[in-house]
This record gives sequence, structure tokens and C-alpha cells, in this order.
Amino acid sequence: QLHLVESGGGSVQAGGSLKLSCSVSTRFTSDRCLGWLRQGPMNERERVASISPSGITSYADSAKGRFTVSRDDARKTLYLQMSSLNPEDTAMYYCAAGFRFVWPLRETDFANWGQGTQVTVSS
Repeated sequence: QLHLVESGGGSVQAGGSLKLSCSVSTRFTSDRCLGWLRQGPMNERERVASISPSGITSYADSAKGRFTVSRDDARKTLYLQMSSLNPEDTAMYYCAAGFRFVWPLRETDFANWGQGTQVTVSS
């Protein structure tokens, strides 16, 4: 069972930036796809970004051009650099690990989730 811990959330004004980090437990193996999801104040869930072991990335339309996902397997850490934030980005952000051999594009493609870190963007 993987253990994931997010950090880096906080409050920021519209137009600002934040970088989220996710530390993955020592049981992490670099053959797993990783990703970020978020749950907004209306409880809607959305996959934000995914990254493969080789670094191939995929983004939700809402994140394209503004967010960048990256991973450092040596440090067992996943990142999400967010810029040009707007109030619609306000949500709890979760990092997650996909099921083996699955390219995770949906919420159900992720096997292990962290506890989340809150991001609040004010106008």
C-alpha cells in the first residue's frame, strides 16, 4: 500500500502561483503513473494532470497551459506547478498513484490517494 502526502497548498490571489508537492512512501516503484486530482467546493471531482514513468504528461483542459506536472523518482516526489490561478481553481488537491499498467485519465484509474492539500484562490 502506497502512502502519499501532499504539501504546498495555501491561499493566493488570482493571477498568482503555487507549487504543490507530494511525497510518496518508500514502497513506491517508479513503474507507476502518478497524477493530481481536485475536488471543488461543490464536491465536483476532476483529474487535473497525469504523468507516466517516462515523463509523458496529460492535462485536463482547465489546466493546459497553466499547470505543469513533474516527478522526481529519486526523491519519490511528485510536483504540480500552478500559475495564472483563478478562483475556479479553488479546491482540495490530491495526489494519487495509478493502477499498474493503466494510463490514469479518470478518477477510477487511481489506486492510492493522499489526504489532500487545500488551495484557495481569491479574486
